[in-house]
Amino acid sequence: MISAPDFWSQPEKSQKIMQDRKRLEEGIDSAEKVRAQTEDIDTLFELAREGEEILEDIEKELKTYEEHIAVLETEMLLSGDNDKLDAIITIHPGAGGTESQDWAEMLMRMYLRWAERKGFQSMITDKLDGDGAGIKSVTFEVNGLNAYGLLNSEIGVHRLVRISPFDSAARRHTSFASVFVYPQIDDEIKIDIRLEDVRIDTFRAGGAGGQHVNMTDSAVRMTHIPTNTVVQCQNERSQIKNRASAMKQLRAKMYEIELEKKREESRKSEATKLDVNFGSQIRSYVLAPYRMIKDLRSRYVIGDVDRVLDGDLEGLIHAYLVFRKTGKLASDTDVDLPE
Repeated sequence: MISAPDFWSQPEKSQKIMQDRKRLEEGIDSAEKVRAQTEDIDTLFELAREGEEILEDIEKELKTYEEHIAVLETEMLLSGDNDKLDAIITIHPGAGGTESQDWAEMLMRMYLRWAERKGFQSMITDKLDGDGAGIKSVTFEVNGLNAYGLLNSEIGVHRLVRISPFDSAARRHTSFASVFVYPQIDDEIKIDIRLEDVRIDTFRAGGAGGQHVNMTDSAVRMTHIPTNTVVQCQNERSQIKNRASAMKQLRAKMYEIELEKKREESRKSEATKLDVNFGSQIRSYVLAPYRMIKDLRSRYVIGDVDRVLDGDLEGLIHAYLVFRKTGKLASDTDVDLPE
């Protein structure tokens, strides 16, 4: 198929085929890696039985093997129709002014660092700076295999408890920020958006000024009038590119609205089944008086707060996916967090 003369003449179709090919190649590589690691561990155990002092080597290999198996297990838990798609993330601070705005920016940095660690591409499409510090809102794309399926674990309200760097009395503050994640819908999924239902406004993109200040109305805001859904993009200098990006966000949000309708129907028929809503508090990050992060759904607890805020979300994501699939909690011990 790839060798066909007209294969590259259809960019969208050829790109999808190449992505599917890459996904299959990565699956084969993972299986081969597991086979090779298993053989290496078997060899080490055989040497140990013969009297070789290689305990440290065995522990090192087992740790690497366990980490690789956890990654594969996470991928196997992603069985949703849209899990393999790219993601669009929107973060909004809660009440609290500078405190919550700073927390929203910390979350943005955490997800961007996570994407970087995963080798995913990310792009901020809209960002509104806060008053003095932090952000009032941000929307960005994360492009990579299973990005939506993995980041689906982050939908909800995130709570931060810390000694405020903005409080001269060094008092403890609690801040909230909400995270929304949408799948980037490809063209094969039909979302009916009538142009007459969409109001398109243009305005000048914000910036720091100087020689690079935007002198044209390149930023685009789209409002879907029937649902009052609003998206905007001001990342590009070209209004055409911003319009295309905004429409992609609008399609994603409209698709999520339809999915939420189906979820609501499912909740009514399965009242006892836990489902995560956008407005629910899902995780607490405590920096004072002790340091701990706890996912309130899976009860996964981790003490290395800095590592998580620096983008290491693998443990939290894996524990949530296991909980969602099996109902299994990471810990049966509930730890009360400070109010």
